[in-house]
Amino acid sequence: MLLLMLGLVTIVILVFTSGKPKVEQTTWRELNSDIEKGYVEELYVVGMSKVEGSYIESPKHRHQDKHFHLPYTGDGQSNLLTPEVLERWSNIQDQFDHKFELKEGGPGFWTNLLGFLPWLILFALIWFVVLRQMRTMGGQGVMQFGRSKARLHVQEKSQITFEDVAGIEEAEEEVAEIVAFLKSPQKFKRIGARIPRGVLLVGPPGCGKTLLAKAIAGEAEVPFFSVSGSDFVEMFVGVGASRVRDLFKQARENAPCIIFLDEIDAVGRRRGTGLGGGHDEREQTLNQILVEMDGFDTDQGIILLAATNRPDVLDPALLRPGRFDRQIVINLPDLTGREEILRIHSRKVKLSPQLDLARVARATPGFSGADLEALVNEAALMAVTAGRNQVESQDMEESRDKIRFGRSRKSMYMTEKERSRTAYHEAGHAIVTVLNEHADPLHKVTVIPRGMALGATMSLPEHDRYGATKKELLARLQVCFGGRVAEELACDDISSGAQNDIEQATEVARLMVTKWGMSDRMGLVSLAEGEEHLFLGREISRSMNHSEATAVVVDEEIHRFLDEALVETRRLLRENEGGLHTLAAALLEFETLNGEEVEAILRGEDIHEIRRELEPPAAEPEPTPGAEPTSPEQDPQADGGKPVEGYAY
Repeated sequence: MLLLMLGLVTIVILVFTSGKPKVEQTTWRELNSDIEKGYVEELYVVGMSKVEGSYIESPKHRHQDKHFHLPYTGDGQSNLLTPEVLERWSNIQDQFDHKFELKEGGPGFWTNLLGFLPWLILFALIWFVVLRQMRTMGGQGVMQFGRSKARLHVQEKSQITFEDVAGIEEAEEEVAEIVAFLKSPQKFKRIGARIPRGVLLVGPPGCGKTLLAKAIAGEAEVPFFSVSGSDFVEMFVGVGASRVRDLFKQARENAPCIIFLDEIDAVGRRRGTGLGGGHDEREQTLNQILVEMDGFDTDQGIILLAATNRPDVLDPALLRPGRFDRQIVINLPDLTGREEILRIHSRKVKLSPQLDLARVARATPGFSGADLEALVNEAALMAVTAGRNQVESQDMEESRDKIRFGRSRKSMYMTEKERSRTAYHEAGHAIVTVLNEHADPLHKVTVIPRGMALGATMSLPEHDRYGATKKELLARLQVCFGGRVAEELACDDISSGAQNDIEQATEVARLMVTKWGMSDRMGLVSLAEGEEHLFLGREISRSMNHSEATAVVVDEEIHRFLDEALVETRRLLRENEGGLHTLAAALLEFETLNGEEVEAILRGEDIHEIRRELEPPAAEPEPTPGAEPTSPEQDPQADGGKPVEGYAY
């Protein structure tokens, strides 16, 4: 854009300068001679010291420029311009037929402006492009470049309160304590209690840290400043520190107040780490934050609320008592929390009376609050697309699968051989899941491609789990190998479809040996290697904290866990090979089966009979017009005028 505007100005200047006439320099003697001979057409006298004019077209001046001027050299030449000379020149005007004008004063205003116009355009361009760009840099003026970008929120503007937050009751209670202090500080000061100067919200992405801060803005009756950590970091050293000072200056002017610093890890990373040392601008900004939080000029009326999902990279000086006195961990919601979150996000969504949000919450382990919000919205979109007036259970189910595994690709072309191999692969996973008593209950199995997978087998735990036993982990290894073993038994060859299964099984076995102490041979010892990040930490190379001989034993134990799981999986599937073929055929026909249907197939029941029982009965034909009813069942109005209700699907 800048190059384009510079090019346009250059063209304008060339046009104006090319059109401007050239000026010929003359002498006093030549000027008098040309006037007496009638070669001069116009003559301007400026202040008795400057003479300008133009020639007529004559043989003498044919090869000269039409315009001329008599320069003032400062040697007394201008003294020749006397009133008598001007009167003589004026009398000469009547001797010639052509126009000869003698005027006092130079060219007019517009003529002078025409000469300065290119330079005016160039100056305006510099002002618009350079100065305006500096003025708008970072959303601040040139003189306000170091001003804070914090946004001030008041109670009337925020529509989110603690009623819109669920699943984090403990964190909500601690934050509510801060809000209560800001509303009535005397109640706390009466017994000498000091409210924490800083509160750090720690948790994985989407768990509700920013939502909790918005709820504080809606609950607190004090000014609330919201700013991101990246707003302080600029390419110019010192700008971030200046913005920190300005932020706390505004906070002191509005105290008591709350400052919410989102993604504080952008500016609060550990100092002096990584290759090449720290970033000067970021470290100066962090130093200024440390001083403002616990320096000589501090104020009890300012509370700093920060959020991050990377507490491991923060500087230790930032986390010490006196700065961030309290750290609130916000984890992913549990079963009860997920149900409450679903009810909050579905307030404005029309749900079917048959939709059980408790069942949806049970089917979404590991979902964050943001995931659940997206789940409800996707289900509503699917219901509208399907032409329904309310969200049904199948909408929630499809929305859950879409968020976790990706959108179904029903139009994807697969050969019959590939579909058969996929069906046997997923059937192997499903059978091992059902037959192993320590595995999570089977939810459903499908051969509909989703995302990068050609099929999926989904299990749901009966309740939230915060750990795993050795038997449960061994069952997980067997379920991972169920797909590969099923391909070995039913197909002529094996495929690459077990890549992700093998990766998961290997990682679980490695953790069992190196971190969780589940190997009798290795004992209760942690053998995990350091996982320091190169640009965050203290070590450039990863060092192994055990000998090579120990590493060999670790590999042997990992292989032992995997081999034993593989042997047990082969035994289970060989003993139920008939059920494997039946289940694969049912998957090829129906594409998706739930856990109850899979268990029924393994018991020897006919899937067609099961599906037929679940189908709704056919609607009765409407009576022929004009025919009289013979019983109250045939006449909807025979029992008092109330219509007979239909079946609920």
